[in-house]
Amino acid sequence: MISSICRNAKTLPQFASSVRCASQLQKPKTAIVMLNMGGPQTTDQVGDYLHRIMTDRDMIQLPVQSKLGPWIASRRTEEVKKKYQEIGGGSPIYRWTDLQGKLLTEALDQMLPASAPHKHYIAFRYVPPFTEDALQQMEADGVERAVIFSQYPQYSCATTGSSLNAIADFYKNRKQPNIKFSLIERWGSNPLLATVFAERIKEKLKLFDGNVRDQVLIMFTAHSLPLKAVSRGDTYPHEVSASVAATMSKLQTMPLSPTRKKGIKHMILVPIAFVNEHIETLHELDIEYCDEVAKEAGITQIERAATPNDHPTFIAAMADVVAHHLNSGPSVSRQFLSRCPHCVSARCQSSKEFYKKLCNFMDQTKEATA
Repeated sequence: MISSICRNAKTLPQFASSVRCASQLQKPKTAIVMLNMGGPQTTDQVGDYLHRIMTDRDMIQLPVQSKLGPWIASRRTEEVKKKYQEIGGGSPIYRWTDLQGKLLTEALDQMLPASAPHKHYIAFRYVPPFTEDALQQMEADGVERAVIFSQYPQYSCATTGSSLNAIADFYKNRKQPNIKFSLIERWGSNPLLATVFAERIKEKLKLFDGNVRDQVLIMFTAHSLPLKAVSRGDTYPHEVSASVAATMSKLQTMPLSPTRKKGIKHMILVPIAFVNEHIETLHELDIEYCDEVAKEAGITQIERAATPNDHPTFIAAMADVVAHHLNSGPSVSRQFLSRCPHCVSARCQSSKEFYKKLCNFMDQTKEATA
């Protein structure tokens, strides 16, 4: 499975060039800023990648983090490099995101000519192109409107929240450009997103013998989250659950319970929180779970559903989310502006205030009242 994915990934640059629409050669009018964690494209980037993660307090909180974080990153670098070597020498997340962005903006140009040309900007948190790189390029291009579009469908303060804080940090001591900003920070309940995950599951169900197909355990996986974040009120677990329920509804079936059902021999792993392949799917799931752990557990057959990648329905899902947002969505949701019930973070509070101003939330409130 991994080798075939890596072989396909090598053809992406050629394929991506074929879908570059003519409007992208013109001055862009609307920017789609695609937020994600990112992943090292080469093993040389692994050390810096880990250092940035382990020193980011939005992502993880450690005692004496300025010293302990770099030490942990240094200790883990060689081990993580080996994992990237085993999946082809680097993460394909940039190639997939770039392709997804090109296909998305091509669709938006056709759907929304009034806001065209649209151009995507990749804003990674821990590897180039960094958030600040995307924002600087966007300003240089002279766009009129910018949609900040999280590529984590389910919101968490540790993922989307960290990327949004990076944008706030960028403009902290800079003059904000004359750009109309708006924000899509969660979209895990989109029906088309559920459809594409259901299709990915069906692809793998076909690989099982018909005699056991109705016995296959469908197990969903997502980012881990510290218990203290859950206790604080982070909405991520609930949003993941909603995505799972919507996907299973499309399949018109229900997953078995892995904690109670004994003797499971046939499984499908579904990375419900990931929109493209990267180290967690290609190594943690494919190698560590589907190979090593499955053998130890005596699993007869285990498959891993592919992430959405460039599935046409996924491109349609993204286009649906962005088009609806551009046509009728609020520039920033009240849900984002509200804080977790037990949040005491001053950084979080200042970030919410920043986005009220960046997205002109006060103006919207006045208009709605009038």
